[in-house]
Amino acid sequence: MRITANFDSGNIDVINLKDKKDIQLSIRPDFGGEFFQWFNFRLEGEVGQQYILNILNAGEASYLEGWENYQAVASYDRKHWFRLPTFYKEGKLTIVADLDCETIQIAYFAPYSYERHQDLLAAVQTHPLVSLEHLGETLDQRDLTLVKIGDGDTNKRNIWITARQHPGETMAEWLVDGLMDSLLDSNNPTGKLLLDKANFYIVPNMNPDGSARGHLRTNAAGVNLNREWLNPSLEKSPEVFHVINKMEETGVDLFYDVHGDEALPFVFLAGSEGTPSYNNRLAGLRKRFSEVLMLASADFQSEFGYDVDAPGEANMTLATNWVAERFDCLANTLEMPFKDNDNLPDPMMGWSPERSLKLGEASLVAMLAVVDDLR
Repeated sequence: MRITANFDSGNIDVINLKDKKDIQLSIRPDFGGEFFQWFNFRLEGEVGQQYILNILNAGEASYLEGWENYQAVASYDRKHWFRLPTFYKEGKLTIVADLDCETIQIAYFAPYSYERHQDLLAAVQTHPLVSLEHLGETLDQRDLTLVKIGDGDTNKRNIWITARQHPGETMAEWLVDGLMDSLLDSNNPTGKLLLDKANFYIVPNMNPDGSARGHLRTNAAGVNLNREWLNPSLEKSPEVFHVINKMEETGVDLFYDVHGDEALPFVFLAGSEGTPSYNNRLAGLRKRFSEVLMLASADFQSEFGYDVDAPGEANMTLATNWVAERFDCLANTLEMPFKDNDNLPDPMMGWSPERSLKLGEASLVAMLAVVDDLR
């Protein structure tokens, strides 16, 4: 029996491997120690044997509600992910794995590796409407890459999409993968019409350092990027610094910041209602966007979500609030679950990469519904 997390986005510390019925593990915190919940490791064992893994520090994790009705994901081929029986009790997360192959990978959610990220960038650049722009380097000297889709016509609307400010929220990059695939599909009329009306600026991974390090929420400096938008710096948050500089160059007419929520088992939007300049125009756009997204995807709903900020009380360090205020534009945070969607449960798969991909495609329909009225 062997456990390793010595790979891209891996995270686990082994405490005790003596008993396959009581394997003792702990999650390694993000740099700085403030956040942890993401895990990602491989277990090697005997086919036909049952292994019981106990994460002993789960009761100290960042979002304890995230363990309620949660099931860990696993894969034998690192392509198809399914759920394992998982239980949380008295501060300990227990995962039960009955091996059908000698090696199984177990994670908090289906990983989207840095290598896959590079494959995504390489694949989309072959399209004639796509170009890649190097915005700058991260603290670990990784590339921060912008995918530009469109002809650059200044009369068109400018749609910005960011994903994985919080690196453990891998469903965000899965969604962007599906969105770009649909947008660039010559047989997709929604994508074709949108590209007649708008240029797209997409950052598929805002936090490549945290992603590779196996962080839940922060970058290489231990900084939560989605609290840096009011005053980013090259020393602490170069990722946000470089993206804002490019936004100032292009302008923003619609902003879509894609995330995952540990606790809430739903897909929902969080808007910019609490920003100082929020107005009836933006409220109407948000309402139409939400209504159309609900028609385009049965996974989306508007009943459950975050509390709406009172007028003028928004946290302006968040991307959605800062961008909405700076550019007077429709801005939304999209949240997906780590668990399952309680409105359409799938006990075997839960929320999955496949559902994230489909939600990316549906998001284009909502964008088309508002694009003509963004200005």
